[in-house]
Amino acid sequence: MKRVLIVSLCTMVLCLSGLYSMAEADKPGVGVLRFTNNTSAGWWGGSAGRDLQDMLAAELVSTGKFQVLERKELDAVLGEQNLGASGRISPKSKAAMGKIKGARYLVSATVSAYQEETSGTGGGIGFGGVRVGGKKESAYLAVDLKIIDTTTAEIVDARTVEGTSSSRGLSLGLSKGGFSGDMSNYEKTPAGRAIRACIIEISDYLSCSMIEGKNASCMQDFNAKESRRKEKTKKAIKLD
Repeated sequence: MKRVLIVSLCTMVLCLSGLYSMAEADKPGVGVLRFTNNTSAGWWGGSAGRDLQDMLAAELVSTGKFQVLERKELDAVLGEQNLGASGRISPKSKAAMGKIKGARYLVSATVSAYQEETSGTGGGIGFGGVRVGGKKESAYLAVDLKIIDTTTAEIVDARTVEGTSSSRGLSLGLSKGGFSGDMSNYEKTPAGRAIRACIIEISDYLSCSMIEGKNASCMQDFNAKESRRKEKTKKAIKLD
């Protein structure tokens, strides 16, 4: 009886493991590239591109819908594998070679627009692209997104994603939260909140377009946003 029970439990574990492996295999493998910047935003520093890369990768992992593959630390992974292959590491603990997964898609993102406004008085001061002390502050951020198929090098999707934020009675403070490096000083500013909103919006869009599909109902909302964005852009351009 015990043997039958053990066999049954083992079979159940193997089945569940197999289902889990199949579910993981069904998730698209994506790699997030370092963000680039085409603006003069004061918050953009030396490590900002890597910081935003990490933030988006973490956001995609949190959805549970993607296999997010680490590319920023790939050299360190390869170094550890090479050390194991050198014979200086115990065979039981060395990293196996030939197991690195390839990304089917690469996510490329460029900060294409940034604007901030301060209204009111009160002796505000400005530093690092953020003005502190005004009665109201707001920030606007736009990111041009491209999804690249690594098999064909084709751009299979492209979208401009926007994030906005405003605050009254702004108070600043250092908080590591989801920000790191040069970005950590901006987490509680309108700029930081606009960045976070944009990262979440990108993750939501990729979850919709890559997982749900182009004909999913969620795409109607994103297409409506895209139409409104283009219409606003057209109105902002004055032609003779």
